[in-house]
Amino acid sequence: MTDDSELTQPEGEHEGHGSEAEGSAAATRSRRLEERLQRRRRRRRRLRVAGIAVACVVGLVGAGVAVAGYRLNGNITRVDIGTGSTARPENSGGPAGPLNILVIGSDTRQGLGTTEYGTDTVEGGAHSDTNLVVHISADRRSAFVVSIPRDSMTMAPKDCEDPASTVENGEMRQWNYNFNKGGPACTVKTLEGLTGVYVDHVVVVDFSGFQKMVDALGGVEVCLPQPLEDSDAHVTLPAGRQKVDGKEALGYVRARKSLGDGSDLGRIERQQAFMSSMAQEATKSSLLLRPDRLYSFLDAATESMTADEDLSLGVLREIASSLRGFGIDNLSFVTVPTEPYPADSNRVQWQEGPAAELWDAVRDDTELPGAKKKTTPAKALTVTPDEISVSVVNDTSAEGLATQESTALGVQGFEASVAGTGPTGRVTGVQVRYAPGEKEAARTVAAAYPGAKLVEDDSATGAVVLVLGMGAPTAREVEGRTGTKDIPAPTVSAPPAPGKITARTATEDICG
Repeated sequence: MTDDSELTQPEGEHEGHGSEAEGSAAATRSRRLEERLQRRRRRRRRLRVAGIAVACVVGLVGAGVAVAGYRLNGNITRVDIGTGSTARPENSGGPAGPLNILVIGSDTRQGLGTTEYGTDTVEGGAHSDTNLVVHISADRRSAFVVSIPRDSMTMAPKDCEDPASTVENGEMRQWNYNFNKGGPACTVKTLEGLTGVYVDHVVVVDFSGFQKMVDALGGVEVCLPQPLEDSDAHVTLPAGRQKVDGKEALGYVRARKSLGDGSDLGRIERQQAFMSSMAQEATKSSLLLRPDRLYSFLDAATESMTADEDLSLGVLREIASSLRGFGIDNLSFVTVPTEPYPADSNRVQWQEGPAAELWDAVRDDTELPGAKKKTTPAKALTVTPDEISVSVVNDTSAEGLATQESTALGVQGFEASVAGTGPTGRVTGVQVRYAPGEKEAARTVAAAYPGAKLVEDDSATGAVVLVLGMGAPTAREVEGRTGTKDIPAPTVSAPPAPGKITARTATEDICG
C-alpha cells in the first residue's frame, strides 16, 4: 500500500538547472500520486462506512427477530397445568416421543370489543366451548385431533386443587364445567384421570384470538347447504361455498340450533371441517414462506393465548421443525364416541368400549381407529342408473332423509321412490338389499354411498332396497349417471352411528 512517504521528493530535486520538461514531468507524477492516495483514502472510508452499515443491518435484523420473539412470548399468559395433580400418567417420551397437546377454546367475551355476545356466562367465568386433543405420533408422520363434546357427562374431581381429590372419588360433571371450576389444570387433571393419556402441553384460545387468526389468514372457506341466520351466534350467511372473515367464522363455528339437528355433535362436525379448511388455507397461501403474514398470524394467535409454562416459542419451533415435510393429508379429525346420557337426554356420555379404544390409540401411539384405509380400485359398474328401480327406506329418526336421498338418486337417472316402512333403528350406515341375480344393479346403487353393505335378500323383489341407517352418508355422484341435473345440496343428515369412530382427513373438500 502506498503511504505519504512515497510523495516526498528527493532532497535537491528542484535545485540546479534541470530542464522545464523534467520539472513538468515531476509535477505531473506528484499530482497523480496525490490523486491516487486520495482515492485510496476515500475507498478505505467507504469500506469502513459500509462495514458499519452492514453491522447495523445485521444488528437490526437480529434485534428485530429478538424483539419479535420477545413480543410473541410476552403475548402468552402462562399457567401451571400440574396444579392439584400429584400422580400424573407416565410421560410418553417428551420431545422425542409422541406429543399430546390439549387445545381449549374458551368462551370468554373479553377482548372482543363488543357486548353482542354478552359480557359473561350464566355461572360467571368462562367455559371450554371447544376441547381438542392433538396427538402427534412419535415418528412425526401422522397426527390426529380428538374432539371432546362439551356436553359430555363424565366423572371429575370434586376439588381440582386438592391432590387427594381425583376422578375415582369424584363426581359426575359436564365436561365444559371443568374449565369453569378450575381452568386448564382442572381440565387436564380430569382428562388424565379418565384416560391415562399424558398431556404434554395446553393451549387456550378465546373468541378474540380465534377471530384474529382467521383474519390473519385472509379469511377461511366454508360451505353451507342452506342459508344460515343465527341470532345467538350473531351470523347471517348465504348458502354455498364462500370465504368468511374472523367475525363470520366465529358465528359459523358457534352456531348450533339453526343448523342440522341442533346438537353439539353436529356443531363439532362443522368445527372439524372448518379446521380442515384452515389447514388448507395456510398451506395454499404458503404461510410459512411469508414472514410478514406468519408473524401476523402468530401475533394474533399468541395475543389471546394461555399456555403451560413449558410451551415457549423455542419449544414450538422444535415441534414445527420436527414436523418438516409433514403434509396435511396425514392429519385427521375424530370425535369421542358418545351415546345419550340416561339422566338427561340433552347430554351425552362416552361409549365405554369405543371411547376406550380411541384413548388407547392416543396413549399407546397406535393407528387411529376409523382411519380411512387405502382401497384397491372398485370393479367397473355394469348396470347404468336408468335401468334400476330403487326403494328408499329411512331407518332413522331424521325426518325427510328418504325423500332427500330419493331426489338425489332421481337426478342421476335412477327410478327412485320412498318406501312406507317405518324406522327400526337397527341399521347402521347404509345397506343395499337385492334379490338373487340383481347384485350388479345393487353395486351401482351402493356406488352412491361409499362403504355401503350389500345384502342379498329373497324378499327384495322388483326393486333394489336402499336402507339408510344411523351414520349414513348422503348420496355421491355415480359413474355413468344418465341424469344431467346437479345433486341438490343435502339439508338433512342421519344421526351419528353409536360407537362408530369416523375420521375426517384435513384434505377433504369443505363441501364434501
